[in-house]
Amino acid sequence: MTIKENLRQFLRWLAPGLGVKRWLAFVLGGITLFAVGLAYLLLDVYRTAPETWWLPSLSYLALRFLPRPIRIFIFASIGFGLVLYGIWGLNRTLLRPFLRPGKGIVDELTNYRRRGRGARIVVIGGGHGLSTLLRGLKAYTHNLTAVVTVADDGGSSGKLRESMGILPPGDIRNCLAALSNDETMMTQLFQYRFSGSEGLDGHSFGNLFISALSNITGSFEEAVAESGRVLSVHGRVLPSTLHNVKLVADMTLPNSAYEVRVEGESKIPEFAGKVRRVWLEPDNAPAFPPVIRAILAADMIVIGPGSLYTSILPNLLVSDLKSAIEASRALKLFVCNIASQKGETDSYSCYDHLTALESHVGGKMIDLVIANDCQEATLPADTDWTKIGDELSGDTRLYTADLLDREHPWRHDSEGLAQIIMKLFYERKEGVR
Repeated sequence: MTIKENLRQFLRWLAPGLGVKRWLAFVLGGITLFAVGLAYLLLDVYRTAPETWWLPSLSYLALRFLPRPIRIFIFASIGFGLVLYGIWGLNRTLLRPFLRPGKGIVDELTNYRRRGRGARIVVIGGGHGLSTLLRGLKAYTHNLTAVVTVADDGGSSGKLRESMGILPPGDIRNCLAALSNDETMMTQLFQYRFSGSEGLDGHSFGNLFISALSNITGSFEEAVAESGRVLSVHGRVLPSTLHNVKLVADMTLPNSAYEVRVEGESKIPEFAGKVRRVWLEPDNAPAFPPVIRAILAADMIVIGPGSLYTSILPNLLVSDLKSAIEASRALKLFVCNIASQKGETDSYSCYDHLTALESHVGGKMIDLVIANDCQEATLPADTDWTKIGDELSGDTRLYTADLLDREHPWRHDSEGLAQIIMKLFYERKEGVR
């Protein structure tokens, strides 16, 4: 690096908000006082010591042949440079194990401090959609709270729920993995799913880990918190309620006016019918108190993306949680799915998604609706694009953009979606001012 680049890199340490200048001032102040004390000692020795051979050498090293202002400048400059070089080298040595390749200390510290002061965001949903969103938003803030449903009764989560009597850990595990450092081996281990092993087939390591911690700590919420610490997660993942709730749906049969009641989150998409309404049993389960506090303190609440009836609505049907959202002064966004979900939202438009959501929660609670307007990709055979819907034309709440993940076009691009959400948030924040 050139001298100019080194100087620019040094000046970045003095940028506002890093929290470095105050500690540098303490270090320099302490060294100054130490130097003053040492100077007094040397001066006393110089004045009181008998004439010996080394006194002229000491006088020469003290640069007494130069004017005093020049001596002060030389010694102060050398001392200041040595202090800064020592601090820089010590920081590189101590922080090197925690730095990602190609990232400088100042860059990492700047990003960390910026995210630590980021917006307080509550994200409500479940499944891959919520994980995708969290993976993008964590680049902007550490103050993230993911609220997930505990009505899941299928797959590994359903087996553990039935055999151990714990809340389903699957969606919580996915969110913890999304909020952690994706490059770490621990995250891959958490998402590892056993296959072909008797008794373990279909289970993920993360689900088993959270279940084991539940028994060790004596509470599911403490197990989730400990799992977050293991994965070095910035942010929180919270269940919407700690009660053992079941999702129930009234569904209309195809080409018929008859309705069938379907019990169980995993059974709803498998039933050949159209969902008319869903609810929780029991319907009076209280929300997890930290969720209520997070919602009331939030700057922004993002609902979705995710399975409308089996991931998003089971959270909003917890009455205390819904009331907290209505009372919150945060900006409330709804992120509509890019594609339909077979057996759940077949042929649904964005308007249908929004109508179903607001009809279940009773009234308008959404300030902005984010929808995809690009359909230049190939979807799986049993999946259709979620169109905007003519009913939303002219609705001032609607914001459309190209949100496709080109490798998996039925999913959102995590970075692009997060960038748009933060852009809308800051625009609304500036508008309020």
